[in-house]
Amino acid sequence: QVQIVESGGGLVQSGGSLTLSCVVPGSLFSGFAMGWYRQYSGKQREMVAIVSSGSTITKYSEAVKGRFTISRDDARNTVTLHMNSLKAEDTAAYYCNIFPTSSATTWGPGTQVSVSS
Repeated sequence: QVQIVESGGGLVQSGGSLTLSCVVPGSLFSGFAMGWYRQYSGKQREMVAIVSSGSTITKYSEAVKGRFTISRDDARNTVTLHMNSLKAEDTAAYYCNIFPTSSATTWGPGTQVSVSS
């Protein structure tokens, strides 16, 4: 089963930057809005950023607005999340997937972001 694969996470100091990327199977990518989500330990996943099909619209959660930038490359089936001015509260597992998701959505392994204060 082909799945989404996220990468780019790591440990960074507060105020630092990271860039996350995911490769998405073409069957999922074409024509769908894509999003980055994060999940704190023991909590439900929450939407972080969304980019529409064709990259005409982007939306961000209030917690990351002005610090994170989402983009997509339709030629490479990739979605990128540039994260700047990272804070300790950004520490979470980050996932990429279509938007919106449903109970039937299959998730990739995610990538861990840890921000030290």
